[in-house]
Amino acid sequence: MKIGVPKEIKPQESRIGLTPDSVKALVSNGHEVLVENNGGYEAGFENNQYKIAGAKIIDKAEDIFNDAEIIVKVKEPLSNEVKMIRENQIVFTYLHLAAAKELTQGLINSKGVCIAYETVTDNDGKLPLLAPMSAVAGRMSVQAGAHCLEKNQKGRGLLLGGAPGVEPGNVVILGGGVVGENAAIIATGMKAKVHIVDKSEKRLKQLTEMFGDKIIPEHADNTDLDKLISECDLLVGGVLIPGAEAPKLITKKMLKSMKRGSVIVDVAIDQGGCVETSKPTTHAEPTYIIDDIVHYCVANMPGGVPRTSTLALNKATLPFLSKLAKDGYKKALKEDQNFLAGLNVCKGNVTYKAVADVFGHKYLSPGEAII
Repeated sequence: MKIGVPKEIKPQESRIGLTPDSVKALVSNGHEVLVENNGGYEAGFENNQYKIAGAKIIDKAEDIFNDAEIIVKVKEPLSNEVKMIRENQIVFTYLHLAAAKELTQGLINSKGVCIAYETVTDNDGKLPLLAPMSAVAGRMSVQAGAHCLEKNQKGRGLLLGGAPGVEPGNVVILGGGVVGENAAIIATGMKAKVHIVDKSEKRLKQLTEMFGDKIIPEHADNTDLDKLISECDLLVGGVLIPGAEAPKLITKKMLKSMKRGSVIVDVAIDQGGCVETSKPTTHAEPTYIIDDIVHYCVANMPGGVPRTSTLALNKATLPFLSKLAKDGYKKALKEDQNFLAGLNVCKGNVTYKAVADVFGHKYLSPGEAII
């Protein structure tokens, strides 16, 4: 099968869909791989490395979209890319459609077969293709938040880990999933005071076993969130409902009780954000201020560390892509219900219920769509 890897064009997005090693694996199995010129350069992967791996270097994204049967990306297609998607062409990437009405309609109109990394599941109901980037974003959230707390970033002028004789900063993490766990790894490593809020007693117990007394577990149903927010210096929003819009847990009114110069890092911004005042930002201009609270809402946080992110992502996605390329989408998805869960839009139909519901589209089950 012919696999195309265009250069990412989202602002400050330097990841790429395939590494040279992934290309080599695909080519060795008889597939043809087209990589856009210098597509991996910013992630540290040179054209020559792709050539040695067996890829063909293509100058224009248009030629890749015209020739390839599968398009492999990292971020959602932007409008000029959506226009190039052909009927029955497979697009394999992060989509986050529940927060993207225009993109959803564009993909419906394209009649392409659009498979989202973030809704592929495993036998435990987890999200194996989202997890690597959630881990990166979780770790970056505290790193970014600590930087934003510096005075020259309009923050409180507070060192998150404190100093001899000085109390550390107070971190509240909403959600104990992959983002929350990885945020806690960095926050506890910095010696901050760390609260993790989650609605699952089982998950909170796991996190307590993992971190011991380095964290304070908070059950969502038994926690005074208003009080917790008023006392925090850094709030990390790591709440996720797979494939659906993130719930708005922090209201604009709640900001009034927060300390002047405290920081919100809304990792859930790809799914609309879990803070009412959140709006997507970029690595070029990552923050803005509302009610004296610094908001960091970069919608592609892992793009700031593209080499680490690309390597981590490919480790997870390559087995699925290899199956797609070997068997075609119908056979690959029919034989794996977890992979089938990744199908969001197929030949003009919305095949992910949460997306259909949020925009009022007719829902067609993915199983019916691939018959």
